[in-house]
Amino acid sequence: MTKTTGHRDWRWQALWWHHFFLLWNIIHGQTRYSIPEELERGSLVGNLAKDLGLGLSDIFDRKLRVASEAGERYFRVDAGKGELVVNDRIDREALCGQSASCVLPLQVVAENPLQLHRIEVEIRDVNDNSPTFLKSDHVIEIAESTVVGVHFPLEMAEDPDVGNNGLKTYRLSKDDCFTLKVKEIENGRKIPELVLNKSLDREKRASHSLVLTAMDGGNPVKTGISKITINVLDNNDNVPQFEKNFYKIAIQENSTNGSFVITTKATDMDEGPNGEIEYCFGVHTPPSVLSLFHIDAAAGDIYLKQSLDFEAQASYRIDISAKDKGFPKMEGHCTVQVDVLDVNDNAPEILLTSKSASVPEDSNSGTVVALLSIRDLDSGDNAKVSLQLPKGSPFSLKPSFSNNYAMVTNGPLDRERISEFKIEITATDSGSPPLSSTRIIPVSITDINDSPPYFSQPSYNVYLKENMVPGSILYSVSASDLDSGENAKISYSILDSKVQDVSVSSYVYINSDNGSIYSMHSFDYEKLKVFQIQVQAKDQGSPPLNSNATVHVFILDQNDNAPAVIYPSSAALGSLSHQRMTRSAKAGHLVTKVTAVDADSGHNAWVSYRLAEATDTSLFTINQYTGEVRTKRSVSDQDDSSQRLLIEIKDDGEPVQSATATVSILLEDALHEPILDLRHKVSEPSRKTGRITLYLILSLASVSVLSLVTFLILAVKCIRTSRGSGSCCMRRSDCDDYKNPNRNLQIQLNTDGPIKYVEVLGGDMMSQSQSFRSCMSPMSEYSDFTLIKPSSTTDFKEVISVLDASLPDSTWTFESQQVSYKHEWGIPRPDGPGMTKKMGYGGWRRQALWWHHLFLLWSTIEAQTRYSIPEELKPGSVVGHLAKDLGLSLSDIFDRKLRVASEGGEQYFSVDPGKGELVVNDRIDREALCGQSASCVLPLQIIIENPLHLHRLEVEIKDINDNSPIFHAKELSIKIAESAAVGTRFALENAEDLDVGSNSVKAYSLTRNDCFTLKMKEVEDGRAVPELVLEKPLDREKKAVHQLKLTAVDGGNPALSGTSQITIIVLDNNDNFPVFENNIYKVSLQENSEKGAFVLKITATDADEGLNGEIEYSFGSRTPESVLSIFEIKSSSGEIYLKGDLDYEKFTSYKIEISAKDKGVPEMESHCRLQVDVLDMNDNAPEIVLTSEPQPVREDAPSGTVVALLNARDADSGNNSKVTLHLNKGSPFTLKPSFSNNYALVTSLPLDREKFSQYNIEIRATDAGSPPLSSKKVIPVMISDVNDNPPIFTQPSYNVYLKENVVPGSILYSVSASDLDSGENAKLSYSILDSKVQDVSVSSYVYINSDNGSIYSMHSFDYEKLKVFQIQVQAKDQGSPPLSSNATVHVFILDQNDNAPAVIYPSSAVLGSLSHQRMPRSAKAGHLVTKVTAVDADSGHNAWVSYRLAEATDASLFTVNQYTGEVRTKRAVSEQDDSSQRLLIEIKDDGEPVQSTTATVSILLEDALHEPILDLRHKVSEPSRKTGRITLYLILSLASVSVLSLVTFLILAVKCIRTSRGSGSCCMRRSDCDDYKNPNRNLQIQLNTDGPIKYVEVLGGDMMSQSQSFRSCMSPMSEYSDFTLLKPSSTTDFKEVISVLDASLPDSTWTFESQQVSYKNINLWILE
Repeated sequence: MTKTTGHRDWRWQALWWHHFFLLWNIIHGQTRYSIPEELERGSLVGNLAKDLGLGLSDIFDRKLRVASEAGERYFRVDAGKGELVVNDRIDREALCGQSASCVLPLQVVAENPLQLHRIEVEIRDVNDNSPTFLKSDHVIEIAESTVVGVHFPLEMAEDPDVGNNGLKTYRLSKDDCFTLKVKEIENGRKIPELVLNKSLDREKRASHSLVLTAMDGGNPVKTGISKITINVLDNNDNVPQFEKNFYKIAIQENSTNGSFVITTKATDMDEGPNGEIEYCFGVHTPPSVLSLFHIDAAAGDIYLKQSLDFEAQASYRIDISAKDKGFPKMEGHCTVQVDVLDVNDNAPEILLTSKSASVPEDSNSGTVVALLSIRDLDSGDNAKVSLQLPKGSPFSLKPSFSNNYAMVTNGPLDRERISEFKIEITATDSGSPPLSSTRIIPVSITDINDSPPYFSQPSYNVYLKENMVPGSILYSVSASDLDSGENAKISYSILDSKVQDVSVSSYVYINSDNGSIYSMHSFDYEKLKVFQIQVQAKDQGSPPLNSNATVHVFILDQNDNAPAVIYPSSAALGSLSHQRMTRSAKAGHLVTKVTAVDADSGHNAWVSYRLAEATDTSLFTINQYTGEVRTKRSVSDQDDSSQRLLIEIKDDGEPVQSATATVSILLEDALHEPILDLRHKVSEPSRKTGRITLYLILSLASVSVLSLVTFLILAVKCIRTSRGSGSCCMRRSDCDDYKNPNRNLQIQLNTDGPIKYVEVLGGDMMSQSQSFRSCMSPMSEYSDFTLIKPSSTTDFKEVISVLDASLPDSTWTFESQQVSYKHEWGIPRPDGPGMTKKMGYGGWRRQALWWHHLFLLWSTIEAQTRYSIPEELKPGSVVGHLAKDLGLSLSDIFDRKLRVASEGGEQYFSVDPGKGELVVNDRIDREALCGQSASCVLPLQIIIENPLHLHRLEVEIKDINDNSPIFHAKELSIKIAESAAVGTRFALENAEDLDVGSNSVKAYSLTRNDCFTLKMKEVEDGRAVPELVLEKPLDREKKAVHQLKLTAVDGGNPALSGTSQITIIVLDNNDNFPVFENNIYKVSLQENSEKGAFVLKITATDADEGLNGEIEYSFGSRTPESVLSIFEIKSSSGEIYLKGDLDYEKFTSYKIEISAKDKGVPEMESHCRLQVDVLDMNDNAPEIVLTSEPQPVREDAPSGTVVALLNARDADSGNNSKVTLHLNKGSPFTLKPSFSNNYALVTSLPLDREKFSQYNIEIRATDAGSPPLSSKKVIPVMISDVNDNPPIFTQPSYNVYLKENVVPGSILYSVSASDLDSGENAKLSYSILDSKVQDVSVSSYVYINSDNGSIYSMHSFDYEKLKVFQIQVQAKDQGSPPLSSNATVHVFILDQNDNAPAVIYPSSAVLGSLSHQRMPRSAKAGHLVTKVTAVDADSGHNAWVSYRLAEATDASLFTVNQYTGEVRTKRAVSEQDDSSQRLLIEIKDDGEPVQSTTATVSILLEDALHEPILDLRHKVSEPSRKTGRITLYLILSLASVSVLSLVTFLILAVKCIRTSRGSGSCCMRRSDCDDYKNPNRNLQIQLNTDGPIKYVEVLGGDMMSQSQSFRSCMSPMSEYSDFTLLKPSSTTDFKEVISVLDASLPDSTWTFESQQVSYKNINLWILE
């Protein structure tokens, strides 16, 4: 969108030019005011408004204010008067220091338009400060020997005021010996100096008090004073003397810190500092003494600084020095011996010599568990320690040598009660009070398998519903074991037992890990009601222990058997039962009795009868409990001759099971005669046709009889030959090396039905086998012989489904046992949770071995071996033959892990495992181990394991003369004043020798000198201390230095010695001041000089020698911190270096006072001045300061609008401070300069907030220095918005697809628009423009949320009424003026399947009533009866209609076309069809969900009943094509049966002849194998007498191998006979459903047994 400039924009531009003109006219104007300092707050500076030409109203309107930081603090604008007034106290000295001129620049800002003014305020000085001295009291020490005329510089006074108000002169109080001289230096500063006019005499006057006064030039005059005290110093010529040369004191080691020890006292005959004594420890006092003791330097009192420790050191010898404060310092010495008295302050310590080990819980009493030792750092009775164990502990302590103990067991251990002992051993010493300590030794008890598993209860009762899913969990038993580890790991198993002669493992199995018991198959209450399981829990210990628990499983009956009809027998077989009854029967006549039984028990077996349907319900009734069918009334002539009863039999279970029986009752009278005639006539064909048909029937019967006889012969032969083999039509193989375990198989059936299932298992239960199944029923309609896939009989999870329920109470039992027992010698069979453990031969051996080891331990533990070796032996040197001395062989070193156990022993010694020798492991230094002790013995502990054994060993370390006497200081310097008196003694340093005895220091010697001799001084403990004695007066002018050598010699052989070089320096008296080469030094430095840069070297000289001539340089005492932080001076050379950074902007020049002092007493001092001028460098980058904060700018602001005022400043000077400003190119802003580096930031181009809502204006300032420095500042400028952008939708139109029937108030769609503006200009509201939809306002259909654009429905929509409509949505912002835009929303209604099909024909069905149609009985198949037509109001797939016949009186007679709705006949109408047919036709659409409706059509068949019969009679009298067709069929059937029988006989005959040679049986083949023998068999089958066998399964072969499974279903009495081959299967899978085809065999029982039969493979040969 293009923005244009309107009338309002031109007004802004004109106003800007007006303000800009005023800015440039006034911005260079400058006003100056002058005021004295210290004006009160609110004092008038000047009328600012008047001077700037502003009215009072402009002060408020244009916000006149002081902008600079300094101005804001000290000044403000009085808005009421327009005056500039003082805002805070103004101190000129704080603002400008010593500067002659003090001017404060101010910046005054006026806004609307933005305008800047420059103001200067001069601050004039007033005399408000007096001269001050840094110190009000000053002490000067002057020796009484100082010569007349010496100058002593005094401290200068400081006055912050300047000009006439500054410091002018000094004045001194009157004194006979001293006068004042004021020295004026180069810059006009005055320095006071004290001059000695008369010689000093300390004996007459030791001190002089003077007052120095400083005065300024102000009016009135102000002064400051400093008191000067001059002390006259005495000469030092006396040495301090102690009252005793040797002090001795005893102190307890538990003395508290700060305790007083002893007082040493010395006196000095001198006065003043020469007589003041300072006490200190000797120069060579070791740190151990310095850390424990403290001496009061003034009083000589010695105090404890830290706690003493008798165990660390029992005695301390301390050298004490007393020095006076004269020069040279005179020093005296004495010795203090501090003996430490032991107290019981160390608790005994328990040390483990051997690591604690695990102990088996069956360990015998006296077993060694651990070796430990006790030590107490105290001495005497305090070191005597006793040990105690807690009462009741199964352990005790056995003492050995030297505080060593063995912890042994003293009672039985039981890990199940306590798995770990925390043995707390208490050690108590004999001190007063006694101290004790404890140590906990963990002893783990290792487990042995002595606890069998035990169940949570001895037996469990499980109640299980029958027919549960195989694999379901029956119960979870749980056992626990008190043992741990492998001994506590439990595995569960089921002990083999019989349930109905079948192994219990056939029924259930158990998870060996968690004890969960699962079913192998479902249980049938009718076959098995209760059984029990023996569960065994066995641990994994050695030997393993176990215990048993019994699980009683009770099967709960479920109503899973429907009642079975046993009478009438035809009804039992599922067919129609026909009964006859005379029409003369009266009411209550017993017609028949229906009898049914239920295989369930209890309430589930209670049977009740009910007449469900009847041709005439008023004629018959049935007894609910007996099933007797009786007449309710007499039979009338109107009753139909054929009555049909449907009787429902229900049990009392839950859910209810039911069965039905249909009884047809024929009312007997003469109704059958016409039918008999009809049959008679129909059976009389013509002679020719009847003869042919008779021949064919006879032939077919003959062939069939012949085939039947052949099959019977073969069957008899197979039965005869199967006695030795137990099978027919099978192949037998013999092997000699395999024997099958005993088998016991049993099948039991009740007397009310035939056998339903027989399973015969052969082979080892742990192997795979062949599985065969035979299903035979000689009375069934079908007979199948089936070959089934191989299966494994080890898996019994298959559920056997018996489909024929005519024999409910039949049971079968299968048992197979293969019991394996494993007997282990020495492990009795467990009888329950309790078990007695017996000790065998191994246990006695362990006990004997233990007693042997214990005897060795206690017989040798007190033995002790001692070796003696010199120190400094090489590593690997032999100390002694340890194995030999301990009576051990070399093999014992490895087996029993001989080693050194003590810490010290492990460092210095080790055992050579190859030779059994104790050898040196590391360098041994006797002095490091034992110090100055006369005896040095290392105790060692030697440990042997298996059994645990401890030996005590001592190694004595002998001293050799390997250390020379040494002096701590190889060179000793002694300063002696030349005035020292003859006979004065000077203590020398003792030499030390680390060796002991005769190898220690014996004598001292000194080189010859005329002035000095050596004397030995004996101290109390027999030690000799060397002293230097002055024999002749010293003369420094003749000899300033004396060199002597002190030698110390020991008593070793050969003797060793050590020397110390002694330098005697003769000290001179100090009587000369240092003198500088110049009084004033001047130097210039650049401000960027690096730290450490050299500045200047100051040089002074002193005519004295020695310390009196050595000069130390330093800054003056009043040097400010600002100088000390930047400069440093080398005290020895006078060189001055830069310490910190120079900054020209802070200080352009530094005036430094330098002091030079000699080291004499008293120190003589001189002064000079150094001026350092700093040269400016361009080291400060220019700085940009905002004078006013930038305000937001409207995006339609004209060019030249002032945005901000800013100032550029640079702390440098000259060209370095000239600054230029630059803006980035392309910025819509520019800078307009004003006075003194002030600028205005103004706009230069049009602004657009939608493109840039904020500008970060980067201004770069660059100075004119070399190299130039620059800085930048970013000024954020916010662009304020104007409403110049209308809202914009995300798309111009929207398509919305909406399902019909949506809930009113549902959201249809959300439209969205955006506005590039911000704030209120970007806030949008949505509305719907009014329009018409089907002549109705669109607002009655939908409404919109004005905030978020969500469109909602006002009511639901119907696709059949409204399919599409559109909405105009408007988005409007809230700017001024508001802007808007529109978008179109197209709403498409989607059809839903909400209409059911409507029937339009037949018209009666449309109205919901019954539609009546007529149809002749002569109608053939495909006859169009009627047509049902329906339509659906929906569209698309939802309108597709299909038709289905939902219900019909006879579903076989009619059919409905799925798509057209035509009702046609499926077949021709027969005489048996009811004359009234009712059809319920369902019409469904194709929508989701499906909608449907129904139409009912009643069809009336309109023919007479006997017409077909009349036609039949007419046609039967004439032979037709149909009779010829029958004859042809008979011929073909006869030929087919004959050929098939012949081929079958030939094949069977050939097979039987070939295979009967070796086996003597038919249809069998035997294979020879010498390596296989079949196990024993015991198979028994029992059947009742009321039905044929229906199912037999024969399994053979190894149970662990794969097998072939065959099934034979035969019924010689059935109408059909099938011989079927099925695919191989695994007998491990029993999920196949067995279909029982016949149940008509009468009560009979038979038994099948087979003992010791050999099988390997059983093959079935199929003949077709």
